[in-house]
Amino acid sequence: MKFLAYTSPHRGDLYPTVPILLELQRRGHVVVVHALAAEVPRLRGLGLTAEAVDPRVEHIQHDDYLARSAVGAIRRAIAVMSARAEFEVDELWKAIDSEGPDVLLVDANSFGATTAAEAWGGPWALLQHFPTPLPAAEVPPFGPGFPPARGRLGRLRDRLLRPLVLGGYERTLLPPLNDLRRRLGVRPLRDATDLYTRAPLTLYLTSTAFEYPREAWPDSYCLPGPITWEPPAERPEWLDTIRRPLVLLTNSSTFQDDGALVEIALAALADEACGVVVTMPTGTIPDRVPANAHVDGFVPHTPLLAIADVVVTHGGMGVTQKALSAGVPVVVVPWGRDQAEVGRRAEAAGVGVVLPKRRLSPRTLRAAVARARTLCPAAAAFAEAMKQEGGAALAADRLEQLAIRNAPVHEVPHTG
Repeated sequence: MKFLAYTSPHRGDLYPTVPILLELQRRGHVVVVHALAAEVPRLRGLGLTAEAVDPRVEHIQHDDYLARSAVGAIRRAIAVMSARAEFEVDELWKAIDSEGPDVLLVDANSFGATTAAEAWGGPWALLQHFPTPLPAAEVPPFGPGFPPARGRLGRLRDRLLRPLVLGGYERTLLPPLNDLRRRLGVRPLRDATDLYTRAPLTLYLTSTAFEYPREAWPDSYCLPGPITWEPPAERPEWLDTIRRPLVLLTNSSTFQDDGALVEIALAALADEACGVVVTMPTGTIPDRVPANAHVDGFVPHTPLLAIADVVVTHGGMGVTQKALSAGVPVVVVPWGRDQAEVGRRAEAAGVGVVLPKRRLSPRTLRAAVARARTLCPAAAAFAEAMKQEGGAALAADRLEQLAIRNAPVHEVPHTG
């Protein structure tokens, strides 16, 4: 069988997809992936057939960090994804025509590609690597990062706020998406539930241990657990010189102007009896770095997580789950996007501390790190629970099943 994957042009979206693609390839399937141009040589080195996404898609960068409110940030993010959609549709149609895939695997952040996949009519799967906005009575309304409801007042909060919070999200998201769907001859979406259940299969890359409990998930959902991957790299020699205990600080792989988190963290931990490693894939490395810290643009996380006691992060789903999968508790300082939802899930699971950006200071961050260190035993147990979901092998199983269920039926010629 042939699988065609389309990912949005961000490493944080691509990397969790790679183990699934490699597992499909290991099973003898042909795998083609469209990804950001800088990663194409690496993907080809892994034996995958890889093509760069349309450069016009990659050129349109997120600017939601410029917004002055959460609503404004959502509008900016949707405007970016809507602008990309026009080019994604053409690109995916051409890829389908040239590759003749049996199954499509499409990034949920690629509006145009998901719409084109549905219009195609063949079997397709949605790859979701962020907290799902799919509503349920047992789950807080998506967006603000509300803690799970407790008691009658908590349930009343959710019941009253869900139409307001989720309704605002739907009113912002659905009009541009439905305009595109109409032009492609695809039925318009009614609401968030309709949006996040349209795919025949949704691979939601998290664990039931990390998500809020629900009475039931849609049959189309598969939670294979967090799937983490990073490019192979040598263990840095300087790592042997870093003091212990170690605090690892990471910020977003997609620019969102979160450099202040780095500056405050360095100031907060400069006089602490610990080592600090900061990875900054975006932004500017500070000129002044304390003696107990090492700051770099890119450092492989795997060797760092093997010796880290705490991870301080903006709350990206990928790095947060990577830390928890290694048994390392987190301090989440949500900077925007879906990061409040990620942090609150870690906190609710007892393996993380949420520090709101408005309260961020050297004093509050030191206290949050100290509190997170007490969660190390819980984080180790949590990591074991997250490993029980099935991983890339389960995701590949479900993709194969999707293909088999939708395989064309060929009549056997009558020879009598």
